Amino acid sequence: MELRHLRCFVAVAEELSFTKAAQKIRLARPSLTRQMRILEEEIGVRLMDRSQNRVALTEEGKRFLFDAKKLLAMCADSVTAVQRMSHGESAPLNIGYVANLHYSLLPATLGAFRKLYPTVALNLFDMTRSEQYLAIESHKIDVGFIGLPPNLSNHNLLSESVAHETIVVALPAGHPFVKKPEITLIDLMPLFFISMSDRTHPGEQKWLLETCQGAGFSGSIIQEAGDEATAIRFVAHGLGVSLVPAQVAALPHDGVAFLPLFPPLTRASNIAWRADNLSQPLKDYIQIVKSLSHSMSPPAAIRSVNTAKRSSPPTKARPSDARD
Repeated sequence: MELRHLRCFVAVAEELSFTKAAQKIRLARPSLTRQMRILEEEIGVRLMDRSQNRVALTEEGKRFLFDAKKLLAMCADSVTAVQRMSHGESAPLNIGYVANLHYSLLPATLGAFRKLYPTVALNLFDMTRSEQYLAIESHKIDVGFIGLPPNLSNHNLLSESVAHETIVVALPAGHPFVKKPEITLIDLMPLFFISMSDRTHPGEQKWLLETCQGAGFSGSIIQEAGDEATAIRFVAHGLGVSLVPAQVAALPHDGVAFLPLFPPLTRASNIAWRADNLSQPLKDYIQIVKSLSHSMSPPAAIRSVNTAKRSSPPTKARPSDARD
C-alpha cells in the first residue's frame, strides 16, 4: 500500500464522487478507479459501495478513512519537520496545560526556556487532562501538565512530579462549616462530594475516594463536573462540596467559600511526555520545569469567601439524596 493510494481514497471518501475526486487531485478518472481497486484488493476489504449514480463508504471504509487521514497528517508533519531542519530551523515546542492550574510555574518555565532557545516557537494548548494524553500520544503536543500521577501501563509515556498542589475544600458560602475555625477531612463525612469527571480528569474520582478512605470514611459523589469552573457553580448552588487545588480560588466564585483543611492536604502534580520523543529542546524544557518546581513553594492554604448573589441553579444529579 502506497501513500498515493491513501490520498486517492481520502479524496473519493470526502467527495463521494470519483469524478469530483479525480478533478480535486488532478488525476484521470480511470486511473483513480484503478487505484481504488488496487487498494481494496491489497487489503482484502471493500471500502466503498459503488453504483452508477452514487458512492458510499462501508463501515470498514469509514474506519479506514479516519486512519488514512491520520497517516497522511503524520507524513505531512514529518516532511515539514525535516524541511525546517534543512533550513536550520528547530521544530516548535508544543505544551499542553490545564487553564486554572500552575499559575506561577508555567509562565516561569516559559521565560527560562525563551532565554535558552530564543528562536524556537512555543505553542500553548489549553486542554483537559484526558485531551493531553491523546495529544501526547498523537505527537500533537510534546509535553503536558497533566496533574495527577498518570497510569502509564498502557501508554508509551514518561512522567515526572513537578509540583505539589495545596488542596482546599469548596463549600457553599452559607454553609455552617464556614464559621468553623478549622475543618478536617472527617468533618466532611456527612456531605456529598462534587468530583471532576474521569472523562476529562482521569484518576480524579479515584483520588477523591482514596483520600476520604484514608481519613476513615467512604466519600459519596453526587455530581461530576467537566472542569473546575463548573464544579464551583455546582457548589454555589448547594449540590455538594468539592476538594480542589488552591489556585482554583482565583476563578470567579460567587456564593462559594474556599477553606483550608487541617492538617494541610497536598497532592503531587505531574508532567508527561512520550518516551520516544528525543527532542533536545524538550529535554531541556523538562529540566527547566524540574529545576524551577523545586524552588517554588506550593500556594499557601487560603480562606476565601464570596457571598455575591448566585445565578439560576443547575439540575441536581440526585435531589432526593441531598444532605447538609
